[in-house]
Amino acid sequence: MKVGAVIITMGNRPEELRALLDSVAKQDGDRVEIAVVGNGSPLPELPEGIRTVELPENVGIPAGRNAGIEAFGPGGRDVDVLLFLDDDGLLAHEDTAELCRQAFTADPRLGIISFRIADPDTGETQRRHVPRLRAADPMRSSRVTTFLGGANAVRTAVFEEVGGLPDDFFYAHEETDLAWRALDAGWQIDYRSDMVLFHPTTAPARHAVYHRMVARNRVWLARRNLPAPLVPVYLGVWLLLTLARRPSRPALRAWLGGFKEGWVSPCGPRRPMKWATVWRLTRLGRPPVI
Repeated sequence: MKVGAVIITMGNRPEELRALLDSVAKQDGDRVEIAVVGNGSPLPELPEGIRTVELPENVGIPAGRNAGIEAFGPGGRDVDVLLFLDDDGLLAHEDTAELCRQAFTADPRLGIISFRIADPDTGETQRRHVPRLRAADPMRSSRVTTFLGGANAVRTAVFEEVGGLPDDFFYAHEETDLAWRALDAGWQIDYRSDMVLFHPTTAPARHAVYHRMVARNRVWLARRNLPAPLVPVYLGVWLLLTLARRPSRPALRAWLGGFKEGWVSPCGPRRPMKWATVWRLTRLGRPPVI
């Protein structure tokens, strides 16, 4: 089983990027092929044998990762599995690629694996980095309904069947969009606590653009993927949750602006999931209204 890795960078973390590349090069088993995408910035000097893509402008995270997928041929077909890794992360163990090979070989319907993100100094995993509602125990592996964008492995057959990440999202919720499409096609998603990406503990940016994109993409996600009766329920729940969190007035203004934008702007092709998939998500503990 051939494994590749996609890393996007804006050129502002050269030391961290080199450390990540070293950790990928040290993986057990066959060599992991690597593609590095310069997302609107020139790439630094890289080791030989790395596939490179330099995009003339910052096209966002999903479009940047899609460019990395295409560096391995249409739909990534040159390899069987692609790792997607944040450029300031670091693979904690040398057996991660081999564990991926074993997991995907053992389960032909396993489509995506979400790694555990841990702070390199404390070893702690933030609750928001466990992709399920019951996130109190990050050391418990389980079947899940979404995954972490910068710490995962995807079988390239998933891209061939359901397509890549949604380019227009730019940032936020693009993983859940792909996850829902994959689940609707019959693929499984696992969270694995033993596959670890070291990443410094950070809080997500809370600027106006962040709030706008989170809200806009939430609406796009629902419009693209949910059966019509669930769209207002899902978005109504998130509106109430947002208000309950008592955001600042500027943050709420930006969020409401993005929420409106999500309704009036094109969201891409609509492919509502089957009701059987809704039930499957519910049985996995995450009904698509939360």
